[in-house]
Amino acid sequence: MRAGSVTHHDRKQRFEVIYVANYADILAYIRRRTDSHDDAADALAETFATAWRRLDDLPRGQDARLWLFGVARRVLANGRRAESRRSELVERLGRQLAVWAEHIEAGESMAGVQEAFGRLSGDDREILALAGWEGLGSDEIATVLGCSRANARLRLHRARKRLARQLDAAGVDLARIGLRAVAMTKGAM
Repeated sequence: MRAGSVTHHDRKQRFEVIYVANYADILAYIRRRTDSHDDAADALAETFATAWRRLDDLPRGQDARLWLFGVARRVLANGRRAESRRSELVERLGRQLAVWAEHIEAGESMAGVQEAFGRLSGDDREILALAGWEGLGSDEIATVLGCSRANARLRLHRARKRLARQLDAAGVDLARIGLRAVAMTKGAM
């Protein structure tokens, strides 16, 4: 038998022992801190996935249990931060929709805006969403897309122009809505 397969078997066996010995305690810890079974299952899976990835860092004996509690605590904290970001996004989108409602005439509907956005290419929708939903500037978009800052600025500018043309084609009155509403349109889809 090769040394590599023995090592994998030993790792797997060590993980199984840690998992069986600590599963109930870690699940109870997580359940007391989550609102749903699904959230608890996700956090538990992430905790033990981290344990598997970092098995070499996992202490031996009783300290393994404490290490797992620490990992579970960080997983739950990350989940709360993600939920907070989602809530902030929902609030921001609500404010944007309120601004649109002020700027769009009764005859113009969000359907026209959605239709215009939907006709854009996937790349245009993505770059506009990065700017609008994620609130990223062109320098940050360049990092996400793996391109130069100049290229990101150019792509964003062109995507905004194409969106403006699509809004016009959809019969959305750009003069009535204003540039701010057009800029926000990219983040609402």
